[in-house]
Amino acid sequence: MKALILSGGHGTRLRPITHSQQKQLIPIANKPVLFYAIEDVIEAGAEEIGIIVGPNKDQVMETVESREWDAKIEFIVQGEPAGLAHTILISEDFLGDDDFIMYLGDNVIKGGILKHSIKFRESGPDSLVLLTEVEDPQRFGVADLDETGRVKRLVEKPKVPPSNYALVGIYFFKPSIIEACKSIKPSWRNELEITDAIQWLLDCGHRVEASIVDGWWKDTGKAEDILEANRLILDEMKPKNEGVLKGSRVFGRAVIGKGSVIDNSEIKGPCILGEGCKIVDSYIGPYTSINDNCTIEGTEIEDSVIMEGCSISNAGRIMESLIGKNVNISENGRRPSGHRFITGDSSEIML
Repeated sequence: MKALILSGGHGTRLRPITHSQQKQLIPIANKPVLFYAIEDVIEAGAEEIGIIVGPNKDQVMETVESREWDAKIEFIVQGEPAGLAHTILISEDFLGDDDFIMYLGDNVIKGGILKHSIKFRESGPDSLVLLTEVEDPQRFGVADLDETGRVKRLVEKPKVPPSNYALVGIYFFKPSIIEACKSIKPSWRNELEITDAIQWLLDCGHRVEASIVDGWWKDTGKAEDILEANRLILDEMKPKNEGVLKGSRVFGRAVIGKGSVIDNSEIKGPCILGEGCKIVDSYIGPYTSINDNCTIEGTEIEDSVIMEGCSISNAGRIMESLIGKNVNISENGRRPSGHRFITGDSSEIML
């Protein structure tokens, strides 16, 4: 089995961070979102992985190649986003005649996809789609199921949903999906939609089955989704301390990386601190991820994701925040007091 992981797109809902980095590389619990997808498809049996890249493709390639994987990885460039079905067409040479997993690279799912892979292999449909029950199906592609659990039809963002089961963004396919993608026409968005391709399979008498996700699932397309996924993953992490404590207290499920020094501070888990961090006269509260080589002084941080190389000094209390790489936040110590900002497009600032 092969896998196709999507790591393109512009990530407009995550600007300004995605002006400088690809959204699938944003860390959750100090690991890029994309790495969760790669690990899932390898566990599910994929021996060859094609990663669709677009903007910031060099950044994605460098990050993925920075570690070794138990699979062969190939990068496939998509010039402009033209729909999920389009990514299958540009990957036809890579996919060949093999079954494959299609995994949107900004998805995070509890427990991986191994059991769904086993169901696909054993039942042998042309497609197996992962579904999850949601409260607001009008926002998603929704599956209409028959009494046996097979998919009858797919409806994109229906005003009157036929069910509460939304498409997760993880699919298993046989090679027949390639013909389906070649047979459909662009949607009103001028994109080749994967829902239309799957509907083509149904209309032509092919078998499409559903597999229900019974744990949590997050699409990390917005800042609040990243913070929620960070909470969910930290809730399941086991404590581990490889740092140095100086007059400090650590309690709860905290992970502290090698070379990190905690000086006169309090760390309350669940949280994770990367390698080479320096925490001085500070409080790091629950559901906080601080990546490698960060310095935090005289500051309280809670329920936030801080990316690598940041320096935060005397910044008061920071909460529910997503802070990019190499950011410097400090008190200017001047009077009259005030705020000075240099921000990117589509920034959100709350004081």
